[in-house]
Parts: sequence; structure tokens; C-alpha cells
Amino acid sequence: MKILDRLEEWIIGSLMAGATLIIFIAVAHRYMSGLAIPGVQDWLIAQNTSWAQELSTFMFVWMAKFGAAYGVRTGIHVGVDVLVNRLSERWRNKMVVLALLAGALFTGIIGTLGASFVWRMAGTDQTSSDMEVPMWIVYMALPLGSWLMCFRFLQVVWHFLRTGTLPRHDHAYVEGLDEEIHDPRNAP
Repeated sequence: MKILDRLEEWIIGSLMAGATLIIFIAVAHRYMSGLAIPGVQDWLIAQNTSWAQELSTFMFVWMAKFGAAYGVRTGIHVGVDVLVNRLSERWRNKMVVLALLAGALFTGIIGTLGASFVWRMAGTDQTSSDMEVPMWIVYMALPLGSWLMCFRFLQVVWHFLRTGTLPRHDHAYVEGLDEEIHDPRNAP
């Protein structure tokens, strides 16, 4: 599982960093092309960055699909549990399992329908407008991300049934920060 966890984090981080860099380059190119610097202006205008917006959009789509699975695994995915938390522990546990299994079923169905869509898309010559990448490659984010999210839901259900706990994310925790500083009771 550690390999899958690290791969998931590496994919999300790489896509986020890559999209940010591409957007920075495209914006810098756009504004620097207007500078009246002989030679530099002509060279910048000759560079074509029309593909940057499309690529960054595709990267953010992939990042969102894998990020949702990461969110389920770490407990930071959005969930509405106000009513569930008001139930007795017996009923709360049943509702948590039911909700997690419903999430797994939903994402499993979306992944399967997405795979069917990608399969049919692969039989066409449809490409993206700027980069001319086959669209089935772009749409592969849907089944892969959904199936990973389904797996993460099942993983959380298994952990909950064994331990009775759900993954929780401490929003105040910053990795690498000394615990004494992190603890609000130790604040000056």
C-alpha cells in the first residue's frame, strides 16, 4: 500500500507543480512579448504557447480525480456527517459503513461507465484542439481516478470495521514543524 500511497502523492504533486509552471511560463510569455526589447520581443512572439492552457486544464482534471481518492484515504474529502454524528454509536457505525459503501458503489459505477466511454473514444480519431492529443488519453482520468477512489472507499470501510476509526486530518498540523510550536497551548 505504501507504494500506491506514494505514487498517488507523487502524481498529484507532479501534476500540480507542472501545471503551475506551465501557467507561469504562458503568463510571463504573454506579458513579456509586449516589452520593446529588440530581438527578445521578436523571439518571444515567435514562441507558440497556445497549448499551455489546454495542457494545464488536462493536468488539473487528472489532479482532481487522483486528489479526490487521496482525500478519501486521508480523511480530507468533503463529507456531510452532522446528522450521522447525532446518532447513537450503534446506528452511527451502521450509517458510516453504509455511506462508505455507497461511495464505493457510486465511484465504481462511474469508473466502469468511464472505461466504456474511453473504450469507445479510443475507436475514434478525436483529438484535442491545441495539442492534438487523442482524447481517450485525456478521458482516462475518469475511470482510473474513479476506480482508485472506489478502492480507497473500500480501504476505509475495511479499516473502520477493524478499528472503528475513520481517517482524520488535523488541519492545524504542518509536517516538519516542531510539536511544541504546533501545540496551541504552547503559543506565546
